[in-house]
Amino acid sequence: MENIYSERLLLRPWKVEDAAAFVRINADPRVTEFLLGPLSLAQAEEFIAAQNAEYAAHGTCLFAATLKENGELLGFIGVRRQTFDAPFAPCWEAAWRLAAPHWGRGYAGEGARAVLRHGFDQLGMEEVVAFTVPQNLRSRRVMEKLGMHHDPASDFAHPSLAPDHPLSKHALYRISARDMQ
Repeated sequence: MENIYSERLLLRPWKVEDAAAFVRINADPRVTEFLLGPLSLAQAEEFIAAQNAEYAAHGTCLFAATLKENGELLGFIGVRRQTFDAPFAPCWEAAWRLAAPHWGRGYAGEGARAVLRHGFDQLGMEEVVAFTVPQNLRSRRVMEKLGMHHDPASDFAHPSLAPDHPLSKHALYRISARDMQ
């Protein structure tokens, strides 16, 4: 399996032993503020298996994001195939989730830039989207710093949530291979 490197990060397929650290990252209420809540060990193990299957099928996934200098798991950064029921799907979705102590250091943007380049240059993707709830300003800033453009006409209610759920509404961002900075 191929790894993706950036200046400070190693983005790699997941290992079974990553599950406990991923559970700890997701136990932090700051990390799950715009998510449905923390993950159990079983859910983390399912996530890991699903991402490695995604990698095997498509050559990309939500990679385990680790620091090059010491191997510490920061969370995930990657691009995955998204097939849920939305007008813009199926599509490639960029996503990241990092441990709160590592926020504000540029890791999400650095890693996302590396996986976008991999997707565009190595896998031939033409467009990648990213989305989050409108209140998630940190993720939206990362999207904008990557050169992604908000597409208000494509904002949507997440199909996995009830339309009146507080996390249902999502803002959609796009970037094409030609727009990649």
